Amino acid sequence: MAGSTTTIQVRIDPDTKQKATKILNALHIDMSEAIKMYLKQIILNRAIPFELRIPNELTAKTIAETEANQDLHEVSDVDELLRELNR
Repeated sequence: MAGSTTTIQVRIDPDTKQKATKILNALHIDMSEAIKMYLKQIILNRAIPFELRIPNELTAKTIAETEANQDLHEVSDVDELLRELNR
């Protein structure tokens, strides 16, 4: 059965598809080949080929606040940021 193939359908938002396609085109890889590479890496490493982890409580809280635009502090430039960090 090495010569046979099967079809996988993936639902993805148009923006993600467009951005990924642009990068893959620059690499001369089509979407189908990129997905094959991803699946083969899962098999080879017996794992997802990037780190997956649940954030700790502080990180999860910070992410939630950021997504809700709460407790954000803005600076106007890098120099101001460095001054604030060095307090």
